[in-house]
Amino acid sequence: MPIDWVNLTLTCILAPVLNKIIFIFFYFILFPLHSQGWVDSLPRIGTFSSPRVADLNGDGIDDIILGAGKEEFIKSDSGVVALDGRNGKMLWHVFAKDQMFGSAIFQDINADGHPDVLINGRSSELIMINGLNGQVIWRFDPRSKQNKSHRFYNFYNSQWIPDLDGDSLKDILVSNGGDITKEAYDPNRPPGYLLIMSSRTGEILHLAEMPDGKEIYMSVTVTPLPNLKDYEIIYGTGGETIGGHLYRCLLSDVIKHDLKKSMMLDSTRDRGYIGPAARVDLNRDGITDIIVNSVNGRMIAFDGKDYHRLWELRRPGTETYSSITVGQFTDDDIPDLFASYAKGTWPQLDWSTQFLADGKNGKVLFVDSLGFYQNSTGVACDWDGDGKDEILLSVNIQEIKNGFYKYFYNFLALIDFKTNEVLQVGDLHEGNNISSTPWVGDLDHDGKLDIIYVHGINDRHTYTFDGMKVHRIRTQILIKNPVKWGAYQGSEYTGVYK
Repeated sequence: MPIDWVNLTLTCILAPVLNKIIFIFFYFILFPLHSQGWVDSLPRIGTFSSPRVADLNGDGIDDIILGAGKEEFIKSDSGVVALDGRNGKMLWHVFAKDQMFGSAIFQDINADGHPDVLINGRSSELIMINGLNGQVIWRFDPRSKQNKSHRFYNFYNSQWIPDLDGDSLKDILVSNGGDITKEAYDPNRPPGYLLIMSSRTGEILHLAEMPDGKEIYMSVTVTPLPNLKDYEIIYGTGGETIGGHLYRCLLSDVIKHDLKKSMMLDSTRDRGYIGPAARVDLNRDGITDIIVNSVNGRMIAFDGKDYHRLWELRRPGTETYSSITVGQFTDDDIPDLFASYAKGTWPQLDWSTQFLADGKNGKVLFVDSLGFYQNSTGVACDWDGDGKDEILLSVNIQEIKNGFYKYFYNFLALIDFKTNEVLQVGDLHEGNNISSTPWVGDLDHDGKLDIIYVHGINDRHTYTFDGMKVHRIRTQILIKNPVKWGAYQGSEYTGVYK
């Protein structure tokens, strides 16, 4: 049976014993490690960002890029950090005026042969960084002459689109919105935008306001149409307490500065859409379908050809701010969907519940309750080489000592859907992880699985930015099949499962 961490009482005596038993079994039998793994401690900062990787220094080993910072509205000299994949040492760090909660994408902007870094955050922070030395190539300035006619808020995860300004570089599509100064239930909120920006300069090329006049917190997903003449964009409005709409539009609509022709796929009355959509072909017609979580505890699949609803599942008593993990988890050839929802209603979100949905029909195949709530997602990889994926996810647990004091711990859990077993990977760590999704893949290109894993170090409080650790775990697990969903929004960072 799956381990139900909600009902598992960890006392001062039981916790270390239980941890030791699971860890020793998994360490010596299922999880052989190389000694060259590393742990890097980053004091006085924390993160909501998920690690992404690129070979910045040209040594043949991918490096780790992570958004970071302090509490909201507090500047930090380490708003973005790059760590050497070989040993975890800091390659560079970049100042930010607020939290950099986004996850990076990469392109060689300055033609030096090394990937450069685009990453987003709060307070209109969108920064293009020289990947080799950490120098800022450009930083979005909301007060510039061109930009000051609009009100800009948070930038969400960006996507590359074809070159529109003629400089032979892919340009940027990104959403912006979310006025944090508004009270939770205040419906009078400024509208969000979709923006097309020059990757070379950061200049806004095209801007389009939300068609319903609502705010946006959702990162976009972009895919080419089958005829390759345009690109399709999935985006959604609304938030934790404000209703919204889920839309489909075309890149050409944004270029025309008009989203009024957007197709409405779904709507909600008092909750919106936050976690980015996933694209995967569920009905085997050669066109990727659309799968979205809504904040009010639903997962919905839409046909990518005519946009009718393929299926919908509801998890009563839950909310979700997370995205979806796509993988080959069952015996058929149709990918399935894994998600983690929160039990409760914002802001009272305590424990998590996870489930696996059958890609064919949305039937729930697996349910568990692993840990205290976080909005990171799982990643999928074929751990045991049987051709089927397992889920690796970060889990928070809470221990009560002396009947009153709360202590927080974090670990990596592996879910095997053939047996419905939940196994612990590595050790139990003091601290908490709110939203950083692990990364799995082949960091050093030796054909063996690597894991990058981030957590805070404060064991008494959850929402903290006073220190964190980044782990590289090296395994001897051979990668027999490509890792397709080994990071937040998939291994290619696009939200598209190929």
